[in-house]
Order: sequence, then C-alpha cells, then structure tokens
Amino acid sequence: MAKEQLQVLNALDVAKTQWYHFTAIIIAGMGFFTDAYDLFCVSLVTKLLGRIYYHVEGAAKPGILPPNVSAAVNGVALCGTLAGQLFFGWLGDKMGRKRVYGMTLMLMVICSIASGLSLGRDAKAVLSTLCFFRFWLGFGIGGDYPLSATIMSEYANKKTRGAFIAAVFAMQGFGILAGGIFAIIMAAIFKTKFDAPAYGVDPVGSTVPQADYLWRIIVMVGAIPAALTYYWRLKMPETARYTALVAKNAKQAANDMSKVLQVEIEAEEQKVEQLAKEPTNSFGLFTKEFLRRHGLHLLGTTSTWFLLDIAFYSQNLFQKDIFTAIGWIPPAKTMNAIEEVYRIARAQTLIALCSTVPGYWFTVAFIDRIGRFAIQIMGFFFMTVFMFALAFPYNHWTHKDNRIGFVVIYSLTFFFANFGPNATTFVVPAEIFPARLRSTCHGISAAAGKLGAIIGAFGFLYLAQNQDKTKADAGYPAGIGVKNSLIVLGVINFLGLLFTFLVPESKGKSLEEMSGENKDENGAQEE
Repeated sequence: MAKEQLQVLNALDVAKTQWYHFTAIIIAGMGFFTDAYDLFCVSLVTKLLGRIYYHVEGAAKPGILPPNVSAAVNGVALCGTLAGQLFFGWLGDKMGRKRVYGMTLMLMVICSIASGLSLGRDAKAVLSTLCFFRFWLGFGIGGDYPLSATIMSEYANKKTRGAFIAAVFAMQGFGILAGGIFAIIMAAIFKTKFDAPAYGVDPVGSTVPQADYLWRIIVMVGAIPAALTYYWRLKMPETARYTALVAKNAKQAANDMSKVLQVEIEAEEQKVEQLAKEPTNSFGLFTKEFLRRHGLHLLGTTSTWFLLDIAFYSQNLFQKDIFTAIGWIPPAKTMNAIEEVYRIARAQTLIALCSTVPGYWFTVAFIDRIGRFAIQIMGFFFMTVFMFALAFPYNHWTHKDNRIGFVVIYSLTFFFANFGPNATTFVVPAEIFPARLRSTCHGISAAAGKLGAIIGAFGFLYLAQNQDKTKADAGYPAGIGVKNSLIVLGVINFLGLLFTFLVPESKGKSLEEMSGENKDENGAQEE
C-alpha cells in the first residue's frame, strides 16, 4: 500500500516563493559568506607571514614560509572542516538542525577573532597558535555545510528548491570577493600610512613592522558577518521534515509551518505515527537496505565532490603562485610586503568578480531549468578542456605577450567550476537521502570533498615546488611544477565527469520522492 504524504510537507512542496524563503537564504548564506572569507583569505596573507616571521636579517630575498609550514597554514582549516562536516552532519540528524545551527556559527566567530590574535615568542609559537585556532574555525565551518544545505532543502518548494540551495552556496562567492576587496582596501591604507621609505627601510623587498597588523585585521574581520546573523539563526523554527519525520511531532511541525507559510495546516498525528511504524522508514546508514537504495547515490556524491575539490581548492589557494609563475604578479623581491598583498588581492578579486561570482549565480538561474546533472557534466567537461588548454602549451602562456590569454582561460575554469560541480555537489546530497539521514549523508559527501581539498592544498604545494634554478633565483615558483599540476587537475576533472553518472537527477521532484520515503514496501510511489 502506498504511503500518504503529510499535508505539512505537501504545503511546503507547493508553496509560492515568499519572504521567508529569502530570509532563510540570507541567514544560511551568511554562514557561507563567512566560510569562504575565512578559508580563502589565508591565501592572501601567507606570503606576508613568510616575510614577517621567516625573513633572515641581511638576506637578499624576502622570507618565505617553509613548504611544511605553508601547507599547515593553508590546510589545517580544511582538516577541521572535514571533521566538522562529519560531526555536525551526524549531530544535525540526532539533535535537530536548529539546535546545532547556532553552535557552528558561534564557533566561527570566536575562532576568527582568536586567529587574528595569535601570539607567541617566536615564529613557531605564533603560527602554531594560528593553526590551532584555524583548525577549530574549520570545525565550525564544516558544520555549516550539511546544516545549511539540509535546512534550505527542507524549507524550499520542489520547483525552485535547487535555486534556493544554490543561492545559499552562492554567498560563498561574495565571501571570496569581500575578502579580496577588504585586503585591497587595507593594503592601500597601510601603503599610504606606513610608507616604507618614511620608516627608514628600502621599499623593494622590505617589510614594515606594521605589516604584522595587516594580516591580523584581514583574518579577524571574517567574524563580523557571522556575528550579525547569530540571533536570526536562533529564531528560525526547526524544519517541518525533521520535526514530523524524525522527531515524530506532527503538532509542532504543523504549528511551525502554519506560522511560516501563514496558512492553516492540520497536525495529522495519526498519519505520523503510521509512517513511523513503516519498516522502509527505519533502516540505518550501515544496513543492506541503505546500500541497496542509496549506496550508489552516496558513492556518486562523495566521489564527485572529492574530485571537484582537489581541483577547486588547488586553484583557489594557490592562485598567487600561478600568477607569479606567468609573470602577472612580479617576484616578491621587487616589491615591499604590503605592495605584494595589494597585488595578490587585486588579482584574486578580479578573478572572483569576472568569473567566480557570475558562475555561482548562473547556477542559481538555470539549475531548476536544465537540471543538476546537465550542469555538473557541463562544468566538469569545460574545466577539463581549459586545464589541458593551459597545461600543454604552458611555455606559450608564460610569454609576456600571452599572459592575458592565460588569465582569461584560467578565469573560465573558475566560472565553469561554479556554473558546474562546485554548486551541484553541494545541492544534490541535500535532496536525495531520507530525512533521518540527510544531514549525515550530506556531511559525509562534503567531508569527501574536503579530503580532496586537503590533497589539493598539499599536493599542489609540492608539485609547484619543482623549480628550475634560473627561475628559483629570480623569485619565481615552478614553471614545470605548475604545468604538471595543471595536467593532473585536468585528468581529475575528467574523472569527476565520469562519476557524475552515478548521481540521480532531482529536478522538480519532492524530497520524499527522491529519498523513497513516500514508497510502500514494494516500491510503489504515492499517488
């Protein structure tokens, strides 16, 4: 016998777009704004950290972070994010989305501020403290992934659900953009106020003492947007799907959604009790039934996110190395520390403005028209093509007359990452799993992505250390190292395209249709 859908869930599925949808996007999205700002702003200041803490008095060249220290500073937040995704994803299914939601945001606020206040007697102590707080910052950021995606999917109607979830994730683009713009503004202020000659040092290759304040301010400002939305997160009601299908409280679900939708909704307590007794609604994550119904789905969401993040985070965290390698940013020894931060931030902001942010919003505009599958296939395909187009004729692109062409093609890889798998890998896991396992499965998928990001962050770093002596002496990162890394990333993107065929299309379907929660024991769909 087919199961009958709850009225409160039907009401959510067919609800017209209302003000509460947009407030939910802002409340959930500001977490992702902060996530992106905090995760990517560190790439703007790593070279500055090397100048400040690893410069040898009297050395001809500015100091640089040792490879292991650079990897730790860039990668430790990703390790924390992976742990947070698994832990808070599981906790969101056990305790409820709302009860856990405020914890993640507060953790982000506290650790953003603490990261900027990292102190110590020497370089090792300062950077160790920074890494400690960035791990816990990442832990809080990790919790935001499964919780925000799950909350938005469970609030949205089925016709525009993809656009709403993608819009939450698209706030990440604004976070990257804001980080770059703020770094430009602060670097410009410091350049004006603490001009190097006025402080008795040579402007070329120099580091003014005040530069230590610059990176701290850039890092700490990430706490502000998160703090501003904390109150509103606490005011959000629990999602009706969790309350009705997991907590089995039909009356509370009806009351909460009646206020949100401003319509009268029947509690249907008997129907909730009947649904709770169904054997098809009781299997757990580590069961044969889950493996039969959703095993390939989970493999698809984890593998595609894993492969995507190897490429995406490599590109984002080490843009500065690539831009220096092709000569778009001058070698470090030709400019002072604040000027270098300014130039790196300007380059990354230009990429974000012209390709990263538009890519996110193209996904928002088209995901419920052409579907998740088509966007993900298209994104992986073009990322593969553009990576190979940069890698194989790499020596051609490093010539000064061809640098603009390199930057344009490199920007297009960001555009199709975001109008592609970087958005869809976030959306789909929030739609295709049962309510009682939705947050957990999204957390597992996201954690697989962060494992890929860690591999990308550490792997690209060591590939790019492969320098020939001439360029190394001139202050350039690897020519051959960057080329090889681009080839590897192209292959990874192609594998992501292949694994996309394991992921089902969820366009226009209710969450219960996708998860199978409205099927009877024989697999019949509800009428």
